[in-house]
Amino acid sequence: MDFSFDVIAHNLPYLLAAARWTLLISVAGMAISIVLGVLLCAARLSSNLALASFARFYISFFRGVPLLVQLLMFFYMLPYVGLDLPAIAAAILATGMCSAAYTAEILRGALQAIPKGQAEAAEALGIPSLALWRRILVPQAIRLGLPSLVNELILLVKVSSLASVVGIAELTRVSQNITGETYRPLEIYVAAAGIYFVINFVLSRFGRMAEKRLQIG
Repeated sequence: MDFSFDVIAHNLPYLLAAARWTLLISVAGMAISIVLGVLLCAARLSSNLALASFARFYISFFRGVPLLVQLLMFFYMLPYVGLDLPAIAAAILATGMCSAAYTAEILRGALQAIPKGQAEAAEALGIPSLALWRRILVPQAIRLGLPSLVNELILLVKVSSLASVVGIAELTRVSQNITGETYRPLEIYVAAAGIYFVINFVLSRFGRMAEKRLQIG
């Protein structure tokens, strides 16, 4: 059986349509990850023992349990607590909450690279803690941690394929469906791999542009 580009051309529109769900899960999950990651990082570094302990447990749990298990857990558990979310919402929430554990550690490492004198000077000037974090620490931590945050987003694009287990027609799931109909797995999976590559290549290039603009490294 010869490799057929006609098979790719015929099914490419379906694969591209499915890639929109892949991007939605990844980008929305990353947005949740950054917001929650900042809060977890602040809690992790807090002098409040209860907050710090909760953050450590959260980070350990979500880094220690496979994302596939977390996706299934969220999908089947949320209705029991009165949250009847669509599968796509459950997938985004699970992905974002899992990624937040890694984002929190990325930001914590970046914060440790910021000279302590900045925080001490802000405290001496009477700047409130919330303003210190919002205006001084978080912007610098995101700038310093940008390369790792871009890598995390690229990772989310790849692991978004796990959302297929809860019935979401993202790129991998649609590739499997088309393969079952056409019996042409090589062409379909080569096309899917190409789409994943293009998405991640574009993200990495935007990341490099942002790094150069912010003069990182």
